[in-house]
Amino acid sequence: MVGNVLKLNVLMLKKLLIFSVIMFAFGYALVPFYEKFCEVTGINELLRPDAKAKEIEVDKTRLVTIEFDANTRGLPWEFKALQRTAQIHPGEPVTIMYEITNNSERELIAQAIPSYSPRNLEKYLKKFECFCFTKQVLKPHETRQMPVQFVIEPSLPVELQTVTISYTFFELPGVSKN
Repeated sequence: MVGNVLKLNVLMLKKLLIFSVIMFAFGYALVPFYEKFCEVTGINELLRPDAKAKEIEVDKTRLVTIEFDANTRGLPWEFKALQRTAQIHPGEPVTIMYEITNNSERELIAQAIPSYSPRNLEKYLKKFECFCFTKQVLKPHETRQMPVQFVIEPSLPVELQTVTISYTFFELPGVSKN
């Protein structure tokens, strides 16, 4: 009887060791698989914005006016673009600074949701850096300046001469800052 239990325990130990080796190999193989997946889907380009920006050719034959809008919903924050408009050549990298101030007596957590006009602008807008990618935590009476870096592709239809990029901050109640 003791011999049978010992054999079963040894068999179980072998199975667990084999399973552990297989799981380690699977985890090890995920790294190159994930890198290839990011390369194919273009996700890794988010980490190298300068390389992507240099690939886009600037269309010097036309100018596009970009209007910048900033709003809050249900927040005691002041939020504004430091530059209300910009004229750019399609394909030209742009950096616009926004400023936000928490006018309340408490720390607040919020996130900005972008919207664009005309509606299909997101097809031609490539953001490299944006405060809208992450939640923002502002202490009482804190003021912060935040950049948005982007490019509007030269394939933007010629009839679109003015576009609007808008951000609206919404509070994230019950969300921790981590």
